[in-house]
Amino acid sequence: MSSRMEAGVGLPDAEGARSASGATNARDLRKALKAGAAGTPPHDESSAAETPPPASDAFPAALREALGRRGLSLERVSERLRARGIGVSQATLSSWQRGRSQPERARSLRAVEVLEEILELPGGALRSLLGPRRPRGRVAPARGEGAALQVLGEDSVVEKALGERFRHFNQETGSLLIHDVVTLGASGTLSNLTTTNVLRANRAGADRALFVLSFDDEQAEPLDIRVTSGRLGEATYLKGLKSLVLEIHFGRELAKLDTTVVSYAVDVSPSREPATHYERWSRANLHEYLQQVFFHPDALPSGCRRYFRDQVGSPPRAQRRISMNDSHSTHVLASRCKPGVHGVAWDFDTGE
Repeated sequence: MSSRMEAGVGLPDAEGARSASGATNARDLRKALKAGAAGTPPHDESSAAETPPPASDAFPAALREALGRRGLSLERVSERLRARGIGVSQATLSSWQRGRSQPERARSLRAVEVLEEILELPGGALRSLLGPRRPRGRVAPARGEGAALQVLGEDSVVEKALGERFRHFNQETGSLLIHDVVTLGASGTLSNLTTTNVLRANRAGADRALFVLSFDDEQAEPLDIRVTSGRLGEATYLKGLKSLVLEIHFGRELAKLDTTVVSYAVDVSPSREPATHYERWSRANLHEYLQQVFFHPDALPSGCRRYFRDQVGSPPRAQRRISMNDSHSTHVLASRCKPGVHGVAWDFDTGE
């Protein structure tokens, strides 16, 4: 079991009662997490539900919604189009739904008409949303989205968890220093994650950040969330994606290049299997990253190692054994970290 977190971003639930320490009221938290598990999308004050998207964004938004409603993958849609004599690749469909390009040629417009049939939409429902013809060339993704895609790849869990917010994911801030503390229980399963994140504003007015925590086992659900530096604005657990989205407010608007510290802790319910590793991905350079893993005396690993991945899911490289100290913990300290995935893995003996 592992957990993957994005460096320098944030997420979760609506305003709930909080104690003086900043911890969310447990009853309100349970309500919020239950709503998320049931499929309620994360609240976003600037979401399309309240503000209609501009014409240039209406087509990709409608296409994404229709694909999600029908539950069809881009591969399956491409196959159905091909069966109708229209060749449109998955890459092109992905570009359309992301708003990087739009159908303009006669063949592409015909594909849109067939798409409406495949997605069981009224005639013209998609084609009528196409804006004016765009300049030639591919529309570049937003800066934050493009950097995240380099590390996460297409259609990642993080992108699905954030939805529309992924395109402008934490563009206003960047992480300088991150300290993760991972605590395992007596059965070797994850019990707590604690993170301290030093953020710097890329522009004036930044006042919040999003964070996504993903778990390998759906039984490893968040039980309690405590924010000790900052204020919890949203906490949504998406059970189908095994992901927790947190939005943490800084408590003030930052000036450009100003810094702030966000600290939070998440207690996790026991999963089916012992944890085997922990990863943090970052889309930008980090000045420093520190990860500590604390093991229970009754569940000590036979060995630990650090590693790096260029992208989520790619083979680990730069693996190196690391030692454990008398406090039953190990750690990794990395400076001037380039974008990618930094992880620590460990092994438990299964024999007598």
